[in-house]
Amino acid sequence: MSDISLTASMRSNLLSLQNTQSLMDVTQERLSTGKKVNSALDNPSSYYTAQSLSNRANDLSSLLDSMGQGISTIKAADEAITSITDFVDQAKAIANQARDETDKSSVTSTGTVAAEAGQVDLKIGGKTLKVTLAASDNSATTVAAKIQAAIDGDTGGVKGKYKATGDNASGTVKIEIVDGADVEAANISFEGAGIKISGELEDNRGAYVERYNDILSQIDQLAKDASYKGVNLLGGTDQTLTVVFNEDRSSSLTIQGVDGSSKGLGLIAETDWSTNDKIDAALDRVSAATNKLRSMASEFGNNYSVVQTREEFTENLINVLEEGSDKLTLADMNEESANMLALQTRQQLAINSLSLASQAAQSVLSLF
Repeated sequence: MSDISLTASMRSNLLSLQNTQSLMDVTQERLSTGKKVNSALDNPSSYYTAQSLSNRANDLSSLLDSMGQGISTIKAADEAITSITDFVDQAKAIANQARDETDKSSVTSTGTVAAEAGQVDLKIGGKTLKVTLAASDNSATTVAAKIQAAIDGDTGGVKGKYKATGDNASGTVKIEIVDGADVEAANISFEGAGIKISGELEDNRGAYVERYNDILSQIDQLAKDASYKGVNLLGGTDQTLTVVFNEDRSSSLTIQGVDGSSKGLGLIAETDWSTNDKIDAALDRVSAATNKLRSMASEFGNNYSVVQTREEFTENLINVLEEGSDKLTLADMNEESANMLALQTRQQLAINSLSLASQAAQSVLSLF
């Protein structure tokens, strides 16, 4: 205030007190914020450099979430591959069980072939065939030949599906299903020439085919359920996952989807396992599917490692960026605390000095 006159010593002490207060305000701000650079006014170079580092750290932090989701998508596919592999192993076990099973069932006659002439009914495959026997047909092989002739002469669906053989040593006749014949079940009866044949013929491997195809259906369903947030890496080659690693998207990894269904693995629904060759062909396809699954698992495992490594690198880089930013802006709290203590002392001294400087003026009051 220009209207008030202060002595030189008072004005000097007042100025010192004002400077001290200004420094205390700065120190208090640093203590409260923990930063020595709070705005561009404090240190433009440090402020903008630190801000640039912090901005990049924030951009990379948002990418970490994307990397984490990418890892989860790959893990979902990998878990599905593991389960599909178990199903394929189960399908292989079913095929091996079918191969160990007797190819087709058969029935063998009871009794001993005797010399009995006449016409005998052979009921087989829903048909009744006439078998004419002579008195001289007194051997199992001869009777079997007559039965086979009746089967081969049929035009209603029995021909080519059944085979009759005789064993003269035991005097028995056996009727069985021909390999490759499409027969689910058939009752058979024949009684004549001193022998009797009765029983049911069926394909013992049919149930295994059905169980095998059920496993293929489970594989298809599981591959379809391997989706994570709308991306299914086992849903076919049209499915892709792109994981971005840096803020300008110049660094990324694109993971191509595969077909994890039974068709994609080269497995087909089976219809006939009547011969070992057909089962062996199915086993070959199962083995190829297993190798394909292992290749898929290896590829996804490699991609998983890449994304995980980049995720760890990004986390470390964020820490480096934040550390660099802090070095430019953070205050040394020990130093600032010492500064505050020194300033408080200086402020008290300035107040005392100002009080002493005003004593000369105060002495005028004693005149009144």
